[in-house]
Amino acid sequence: MTHLRQRMQEDLRLRNYSPRTIHSYIRIVAEFASYFRKSPDQLGPEHIRAWLLYLLDERKLAWGTLQCARSALKFLYTRTLKQTWFDQEIIKPKVRRKLPTVWSREEVCALLDATTNTKHRALLAVYYSAGLRCQEALDLKVNDIDSKRMVIHVREGKGKFPRQVMLSPKLLELLRVYWKWRKPKDWLFPGERPDQPLFQNAVRVACQKLRQKLGITKPLSPHVLRHSFATHLLDAGTDLRSIQLLLGHRDLETTARYLHVSEARLHATASPLDDLPIRIVRTAQGGNRTA
Repeated sequence: MTHLRQRMQEDLRLRNYSPRTIHSYIRIVAEFASYFRKSPDQLGPEHIRAWLLYLLDERKLAWGTLQCARSALKFLYTRTLKQTWFDQEIIKPKVRRKLPTVWSREEVCALLDATTNTKHRALLAVYYSAGLRCQEALDLKVNDIDSKRMVIHVREGKGKFPRQVMLSPKLLELLRVYWKWRKPKDWLFPGERPDQPLFQNAVRVACQKLRQKLGITKPLSPHVLRHSFATHLLDAGTDLRSIQLLLGHRDLETTARYLHVSEARLHATASPLDDLPIRIVRTAQGGNRTA
């Protein structure tokens, strides 16, 4: 390990970055250095610009991935190498927010009923019933399920912030069936090795197989079920602040985007056209039908 890499790792650890983020940032910086075959401390703004364009134009990476690469290099140059030019020289991409993909209640019901693997059924039910992020559910341990208080303890959410979410009685019943069959001792959803949790990739593969089985073209992932959880709560009348706390969002603005996909909110608002006393047209009229 080079001195610069070790120094960057230490800087990340001192700022309490998650192990996943540390691994990702170190990998990105290593790829950047490998591309130019030089140490990053010998490279500058033009090299960063050229590499980001390479990621965008040749590797066709998504904007979110590109933003992660920029963040890793920004940390290296501003925190570890103490450079002051980064924000001025390296343009920050404009954030293009998309509306979240949401499955209907009927689609979620069909998904869970179609899931014959008890472990997968329990895991997907956790995502939908509690709105957990993918890794948050995989990091659950058996004793994080508090059946006396009917809560689930999320020990380390995003940013290492703990929180508690509701434990659905139906989910508890399903988890008890799963536990009697699988008998997990430590991790609630262990992988092939009992001393390690299930990997995210295994969850993604299971989701794609189930989506194909149902013949649904909508994307399916733990985060889609999390979106569905939040939107269905909003449809049922739950206030945004409560949903924010359940999801573990720092900003209410992040939670507010579910207002754009809430069917109840959309249907409860009448269009101003409906208030106009316009003449009702029963049959089509006009000249050229293609006009």
